[in-house]
Order: sequence, then C-alpha cells, then structure tokens
Amino acid sequence: MAVATVTTATTEQYHKPLRKKPLPAGRPREWYITHNRRLKAMRLAIALLDTGVYYPSTATDRRIRTTAERIGVHPPSDSTCRMVRSLIRNGR
Repeated sequence: MAVATVTTATTEQYHKPLRKKPLPAGRPREWYITHNRRLKAMRLAIALLDTGVYYPSTATDRRIRTTAERIGVHPPSDSTCRMVRSLIRNGR
C-alpha cells in the first residue's frame, strides 16, 4: 500500500543570501533608481511565483503590495507593480 506524502510551502531560505557589493560610482542618479526598482520587482516576482501566481492578470497591485509586506520590502509604486507583471508575463 502506497503512502501519500504531503508537501507544504515554506518561506524559509534554502541558501544564504549573497554578499552585497557596492554599486559602481559615477552613474547618473536615474540609473540607480532604475536598478533598484528592477531588483525590487525581481524579488517580488519570485515571491509571487513561489506562492503560485503564474499569470499577470492574477498579480493585482493589492496582491503585489501584500506580498511586499510579507517578505519585508517597502510597498512598491505603480511603476514597480507594472514591472512585476511584465516579469511574470515575459520572464525577463
């Protein structure tokens, strides 16, 4: 007789986070703003995918902001929410 195993989702980290490196100096301020927005959108997209949100239509602003609160990220702007949906849609 086969025994069914139950798996549960976890929010524990499997690996240690990488050490952060300082950003290159001398770039225009807009570059740093865009860079940090992309990083935030990527973290949020990964967190949403981990929770089973695979379609941009189900990634509402409210769900994205709730996920941000859950993972400890400042609430994203409307632009960042659009970027998260774009990452889920295109995978880039």
